[in-house]
Amino acid sequence: MKIDVLLGLQWGDEGKGKVVDVLTPKYNVIARFQGGPNAGHSLEFNNTRHVLHTIPSGIFRENAINIIGNGVVIDPVIFKKEIDALIALGIDVKKNLFLSKRANLILPSHRILDAASESFRGKSKIGSTLKGIGPTYMDKTGRNGLRIGDIISSGFKEKYDALVEKHRQIIQLYNYEYDLIPYEKEWFEAINLIKEFNLVDSEQLINEYILSGKNILAEGAQGTLLDIDFGTYPFVTSSNTICAGRSEERRVGKECRSR
Repeated sequence: MKIDVLLGLQWGDEGKGKVVDVLTPKYNVIARFQGGPNAGHSLEFNNTRHVLHTIPSGIFRENAINIIGNGVVIDPVIFKKEIDALIALGIDVKKNLFLSKRANLILPSHRILDAASESFRGKSKIGSTLKGIGPTYMDKTGRNGLRIGDIISSGFKEKYDALVEKHRQIIQLYNYEYDLIPYEKEWFEAINLIKEFNLVDSEQLINEYILSGKNILAEGAQGTLLDIDFGTYPFVTSSNTICAGRSEERRVGKECRSR
């Protein structure tokens, strides 16, 4: 039972998205396993360039199953923009796209917290993309985060408000001015869109695919030298970009072949 993993061996921008597109016909399942919308995989069809930030690059292949795994952090607004662009191309995105219930959500306040922290650093800033990636992973490891599965629970809004209040208190320490309201409207609209998709236990789904003999490709984001543990710290991303970071496969895959 094997899962192939495609990684970047530098700091990203190695052309992984294009390589995945070439390899996709050989695989039944394409899974994103880490990172967030700070990644950008570029593909070109019919002289038109498409950039995917969250959705696996196999989405353009009609018979490929695409999974956004539990190690990914998802900005609903950016996700919705990607979906809208794909629908405009006539792609049936809901048919073969599955989202892990355990993937964490990037809140509007995560983005503001990211900007406030980077501004506070001044000349010592680390070059954040300001997309809220770092603060979201901090809440994940701090066991405060909101996950995709939470959006279908009755107490979702209460959980959201509690986490935003925590962020407000932290942002006050940075003396950073902001207005959250304009961002929240489109964020909750995007949450409603996510509810229409296949929300799954990705580790169980991957296990079923392995046992049924399907070929699986785990699509990495960023590059090895941006790994939170083994990259050029502190100028790294907030997730494990190497083979060990393939979160949804880790519990079930006995072998990992890096390409």
